[in-house]
Amino acid sequence: MAAFTFRDVVQKGDFLITAEVMPPKGPNAEEFLAKALLLKDRVHGVNVTDSNRAVMRMSPLAASLLLKQQGLEPICQLACRDRNRIALQGDLLGAAALGIHNILALTGDPVAVGDHPDARSVCDFESVRLLQAIGKLNQGFDWQDHPLNQPTQLFAGAAVDPQCPSLSGLSRRFERKINAGAQFFQTQMITDFDQFARFMDVLGYPAGKPVLAGVFLLKSAKNALFINRTLPGVKIPDAVIERLARAEHPLEEGMRLCAEQIQKARQLCQGVHLMAIRKEELIPQILDWAGIPALSKS
Repeated sequence: MAAFTFRDVVQKGDFLITAEVMPPKGPNAEEFLAKALLLKDRVHGVNVTDSNRAVMRMSPLAASLLLKQQGLEPICQLACRDRNRIALQGDLLGAAALGIHNILALTGDPVAVGDHPDARSVCDFESVRLLQAIGKLNQGFDWQDHPLNQPTQLFAGAAVDPQCPSLSGLSRRFERKINAGAQFFQTQMITDFDQFARFMDVLGYPAGKPVLAGVFLLKSAKNALFINRTLPGVKIPDAVIERLARAEHPLEEGMRLCAEQIQKARQLCQGVHLMAIRKEELIPQILDWAGIPALSKS
């Protein structure tokens, strides 16, 4: 078992470190667990994605339990795209019964971008109503106000995109998630730290909830250009792409960029959320370069 809970660290006010690991596309979890275990004593929580980008993978609930059994602290992502309110609440009760208390409430990416484009989206709820449902479960009632045999103790978070071009729309959505019970926020990939600083000044700090800046490992200039083409709302600056293109070792340069962004985030917000897709084993080195020590075992 982890020596701490993510809730404990949030309440303590430490600078938060989380990282994302995708569950396997298949029942063999050996590689998934091996990568996650490299993050032990380096991160406060390991996000388990829920068929991210609508690509079908192992259930995040099952993958979270596997992490918990290895002494890691999972943050189980739960997307509304694939479940109605009955299934969502059932999974939340299952998570609570298994001791998986950290939930990131998401609406979910559209199925058209994934590997089952003919699937039907459910979207009976979206992230705000999922947060509201978690709040009711924590009070001992389901969505229809039927009593549970025991309240849950779920610790709910949400996503936020500080680079949304509409400040008014961003503000409304952010406020709705706060009012619905979000206890922490993990951002989308941050590419403009000046804009992120403005978000923190106007919305982040006043909200009184920790915001973890999304830091993404760019592996090459080609990788950066691909992200610019395929991820709506993301614009990696030309200067970053040129820096990667000039680098003798682009992956190492991407790691240095990550470390620099972590250092920037330490001056602006309450934590970072690291995304190093298929290169999670590099996260400890990136944290070392950023001056982030291993976690205390006390």
